[in-house]
Amino acid sequence: MENGIEIQRRGALTEVRLTRIAALNALNDTMRAEIVSELVGWARDPEVYAIALTSASGRAFSAGGDVRELVRLAADDPALAAASLAAEYRMNWALECFTKPMVSLIDGMVMGSGVGLFLYGTHRVGGQGFQFAMPETAIGLFPDVGVSGHLARMPCHVGRYLGLTGRGIGAATARRLGILTHCIARQSFDAVLDGMAGADPVDVIVDELDREAARTVADDDVKDEDWAGDEGGDLACYERLIGETFGGATIGEIIKRLEERGDSGTSDERAWCEGVLEDLRQRSPLSLVVTLRHLDQCRDLDLRDVLVRDYRLAVRFMADHDFAEGVRALLIDKDGRPAWRPATLEAVDERVVNSYFAPLGEGELVLPTREEMQNIAL
Repeated sequence: MENGIEIQRRGALTEVRLTRIAALNALNDTMRAEIVSELVGWARDPEVYAIALTSASGRAFSAGGDVRELVRLAADDPALAAASLAAEYRMNWALECFTKPMVSLIDGMVMGSGVGLFLYGTHRVGGQGFQFAMPETAIGLFPDVGVSGHLARMPCHVGRYLGLTGRGIGAATARRLGILTHCIARQSFDAVLDGMAGADPVDVIVDELDREAARTVADDDVKDEDWAGDEGGDLACYERLIGETFGGATIGEIIKRLEERGDSGTSDERAWCEGVLEDLRQRSPLSLVVTLRHLDQCRDLDLRDVLVRDYRLAVRFMADHDFAEGVRALLIDKDGRPAWRPATLEAVDERVVNSYFAPLGEGELVLPTREEMQNIAL
């Protein structure tokens, strides 16, 4: 528990509880290493039926990775920073290859690295307070931990919208987009844990509770515990507009389309476009360009290939200016005034962008195949 992770065995269930409450369960190397070190044992133990991922915090499942720690590490020892990134992406891949039921029970925010912890489980359960976001462009980074493959395959360019703006969505939208597999009232989380401890089939448990939550919402029985909504309004109402504006081939084209709709649309559309444009203007121009290209390239890739590309980009961002500057401005000094380099989209050099995507040669991240990963657990 001192390391931010509490692991408890109860019957056929192993519960992994995030306990770094003061830091909103921001993941660090110690926490990741503890999870990875246990995975093979859980896979081999015939008495372990399922794994549950939970949080001791009422506000957050995980607010992301400990980027302050990563910035300090990148400044002091770039090789160790790269090793930290590699370890995180190996954890993402190990979770994807884990073959037993892994159930995340989330009622609160989940962002960045926290998404990489829960997204690859078999059952991703959100409560009323669930909120998802990948806000990396606001700190001079890009949506990593393999999530770009998921974002790229969302309909109507919604993944582009989420990845570029960093805006959040609630449980209902996350379920519809495939980020969550179930929406369950937070009061029912203990029932899920109790059932798994007794080795009850997890599908039966969560499917019924999901239907029960849907019936409750449909009957309008929910009053002061309404399911969390989407940042910027009900996303479903704007999907056509997102598809039309975020379908541009470049960031410049996306901004142009938003400006045009901001001039010609309804009052509601104008307000929405102006808000999105304001968000994009605050993001790192380099991060926006890199993120858009990365999303487009990841559309048809499996997770293993996406993570290899994530590592290339992340190593380059660690060595450049904007990531450290974004963390300083938003999380350390909190002045909200990052001095991006370059400061404008027009000044982003295509050659620099190309260099970010270039292979790392001997420094490339190497991940075992899925078959190799699963053989290790036999």
